[in-house]
Amino acid sequence: MQMRLIAFIPGLALIVIILWDAFETIILPRRVTRRLRLTSLFYRTIWLICSGLVRAMRNAKRREKYLGIFGPLSLLMLLTLWALGLIIGYATLLWSVNARLNVPPAATNFGSYLYLSGTTFFTLGFGDVVPLRPIDRLFVVIEAATGFGLLAIVIGYLPVLYQAFSRREVNISLLDARAGSPSSAAEMLRRHGDSGHLRDLDVVLHEWEHWAAELMESHLSYPVLCYFRSQHDNQSWLAALTTVLDTCALVLVGVDGAPVWQAKLTFAMARHAVVDIAQIFETAPSAPASCLTRLFPGDLERIRRILEANSAHLQDGEEAERKLAELRLMYEPYVCALSEMLLMPLPPWIIREDAIDNWKTSAWGRIQ
Repeated sequence: MQMRLIAFIPGLALIVIILWDAFETIILPRRVTRRLRLTSLFYRTIWLICSGLVRAMRNAKRREKYLGIFGPLSLLMLLTLWALGLIIGYATLLWSVNARLNVPPAATNFGSYLYLSGTTFFTLGFGDVVPLRPIDRLFVVIEAATGFGLLAIVIGYLPVLYQAFSRREVNISLLDARAGSPSSAAEMLRRHGDSGHLRDLDVVLHEWEHWAAELMESHLSYPVLCYFRSQHDNQSWLAALTTVLDTCALVLVGVDGAPVWQAKLTFAMARHAVVDIAQIFETAPSAPASCLTRLFPGDLERIRRILEANSAHLQDGEEAERKLAELRLMYEPYVCALSEMLLMPLPPWIIREDAIDNWKTSAWGRIQ
């Protein structure tokens, strides 16, 4: 009996830990710095396993397919983990106080309490196993309230999550016609310059400033959204954010007719978002090989020639190169670290000549 009473403390601790974790994750999630908690430990563990398996895959499309499943599936796994933890926790409480059930004492074991806890948590109400003492019934009522409350919170949580995902993807899809597939800063400026709408970048960057702010708010609140992939293999929220930062950096270096003030505001907001998101994943800024190959020596001069041929003059000289290097240093180490961790490729500065916009393709071929 004394051994059972000792189990009361870990059972109660398990319930409190899960309820507090669910409260922080769903109801009070808006924090950049967080203590180690169950959800963080869960995601680090399963992402370590999943990413390790996916890295061994050579087929890029197959890899993206499995990575695309991870976000939604991990969310269901987390909810299952919470439910199982609470069921075991309440079963331990009932077992520790030796709750009396309407079954023979000889047939009463931990499995009986686990069954009672499960049917109570999901409010099934079979009635074949019920507690007899008032204190035991109180535990059962509290558990039923916990299960019902958690279910209600989850029902409200999922639509919010998917609405945030949908709003994020709208702007990413709009970027396709403006900056190519995959998106690229040079292509963004080239298309606007070629069409004579370079000044329209003021409106475009203003919209992306708001998008970056909403991205930061939603992804800090619900970090699981960072694992949700875009519909196309050559698109991602990280690639879009990096393209916007690259574009702002070029405008700040000096593109005749481009909106410098708005580029400065958008750059600040986008950089703020990427740094804070890197912080919640504890991904220290780094510059792996995949990042260093984004802009080869001579590529800046090539960008300058492309823009010049499309009515968008980019400043040249050592001062311009130094300024671009300083701006890149402010965000590239963070996007590179996130790219390495999330297995999301970063966009090129210059897209390939044979690249085709996603809107020009279909299952039946491409537009000629």
